[in-house]
Amino acid sequence: MAQASKKSVLGLVFFTVFLDLIGFGILIPIQPFYAQKLGATPAVITILGASFSTMQFLFGSFWGRLSDRVGRRPIMLVSIALTSGGYLLFGLSRSLLVLFLARMLSGLGSANIGTAQAIIADSTDKENRAKGMGLIGAAFGLGFIFGPVLGGLFVKFGLEAPALVAAALSAFNWIFAFIKLPETNPVKQVSPSEKIQSTVRPRLSWAALKHAARHPHVGYILFMYLIFSASFSMMENVLGLFIQHHWIPAGSLGSDFENKHAASLTAYMLVVVGVTATLVQGYFIGKLAKNFGEKKLLAVGPLLVAISFFLIPLIGWSGIYSYMLLVAVVMACGTGITHPSLSSLLSRSVDPDEQGGSLGLGQSLAALGRVMGPSVSGILFQIYPGLPFWTGSVFLAITAFLAFVFLR
Repeated sequence: MAQASKKSVLGLVFFTVFLDLIGFGILIPIQPFYAQKLGATPAVITILGASFSTMQFLFGSFWGRLSDRVGRRPIMLVSIALTSGGYLLFGLSRSLLVLFLARMLSGLGSANIGTAQAIIADSTDKENRAKGMGLIGAAFGLGFIFGPVLGGLFVKFGLEAPALVAAALSAFNWIFAFIKLPETNPVKQVSPSEKIQSTVRPRLSWAALKHAARHPHVGYILFMYLIFSASFSMMENVLGLFIQHHWIPAGSLGSDFENKHAASLTAYMLVVVGVTATLVQGYFIGKLAKNFGEKKLLAVGPLLVAISFFLIPLIGWSGIYSYMLLVAVVMACGTGITHPSLSSLLSRSVDPDEQGGSLGLGQSLAALGRVMGPSVSGILFQIYPGLPFWTGSVFLAITAFLAFVFLR
């Protein structure tokens, strides 16, 4: 692809993922309280988050490998349509069963991040790949800025209103991708018979892991995908409940007004995370990767997140909410360093025709981590509200140490 064309593709992918992540960000502050309104306990609320990630886990590798065979564009269009349908069903849900079905449908569509990363890999050289992957992270960060803001604006019309807005945004995203998004997969240039003969693994498997891990570093990189996402999702799925526990009067829990207030406080913290992550991943990550290399960044990033997780329960004891916004900056710096470094190092460690499958495999393991983390975080929260944060902090500290030892 010509250099100008490659830059255009990067901008298009950024905007497509950005629109997708706005819809995702809209739901994060309201999901715990929407489920709570339908009678869910903390354990059920976090399992709801796990149901979304279960579908990402099952289909992340599938979408990535299928995009290696049939192209990136059709996979992105199908997955965005599924995401929009899931958001619409969420807004219309009047029972926990329908709410679970809605999140699973959205999770199926949102398993396309590996495909989006593969488009970036198709359109960048090795020296600029970390910066290109940083665009995906910047789209996440901006989604966390504008998504919670829009959620906060529309939640006054009801807890279901933000979900309907997310569905409309995803529908617009599909139209935009249909008109603008080109095909970037080099495999599309070969004969149709050769594409049909290519092997597609529909799900995460031991054989797929063994095949990918034959490359240097890949085994440990995939392990980091799993542990980092499991630890982070433990925090993410109980954050709103933690804020509600410490900053909402006990006698008013469950009321619509206080649920909206708790959702707003959660949104404030996510906006700070989004702004910081956008700066790190959209501007600083390219410079940091060139100066220090992805290997060193993969030791520093998880350590910063571990420190922030350790501090959150202490802030809850203090009762000073503004400290949560400060620790969100540290957390966002850690995640902003870690995610693009993982994606860049993984894509650089495999053959070009395996990038889509390997990145999809990484996203499947990250989704598996987001299944594992929420599956236990609700139970840990019910034992003690600070326990999910400290448990995640321990695992992240261990991950940072192993990165320092094994990736030198």
